[in-house]
Amino acid sequence: MDNLVWIFISALLVNNFVFFYFLGLCPFFGVSGKLETAFRLGVASTFVMLITALCTWFLNTYILIYAPYLRLITFIVVIASTVQLVEMIIKKFSPTLFRALGIFLPLITTNCAILGFAIFATNRGYGLVEGIVYALGAGGGFTLALILMAGLREENELSEVPNVMKGTAMSLIIAGILSLAFMGFSGLFSS
Repeated sequence: MDNLVWIFISALLVNNFVFFYFLGLCPFFGVSGKLETAFRLGVASTFVMLITALCTWFLNTYILIYAPYLRLITFIVVIASTVQLVEMIIKKFSPTLFRALGIFLPLITTNCAILGFAIFATNRGYGLVEGIVYALGAGGGFTLALILMAGLREENELSEVPNVMKGTAMSLIIAGILSLAFMGFSGLFSS
């Protein structure tokens, strides 16, 4: 049980995919303009990570054990299929969310955080339950990063910032400060 808690906390805070591994930066900078859109993309990415965790565990346990050299291409196919499924579900049940996410929903397919998750879970030898907990932690950490950045960018638009610092420059400074803040968690959990 302690191991599962550590896996979750590690993926959520200590080894956050955005702030520690620098994975998923495209949606991090692209979708983090509005809080609502950032949250929804984070939830969609977490769902894709959960499905990917189930599929990669099954594939690694029963199929790829005989052909481990096919892991990368298999993971890419699984992620692309999962994103297509999520896209169809969102389009059917929430057309406004589908329009709000726009081009960023298909970009989940190429989100390197999801592919990185599949590779990390496999390389660490996580079982089914550990993989699901890791997916929840990684997805929660990705969502947390998107929400924090979106909130700070919305706040930044209301404050007086010199023209030279507006836009991308301020976003990169904020991301750097958030990354440093999350590095502090590594000292908190090292025992």
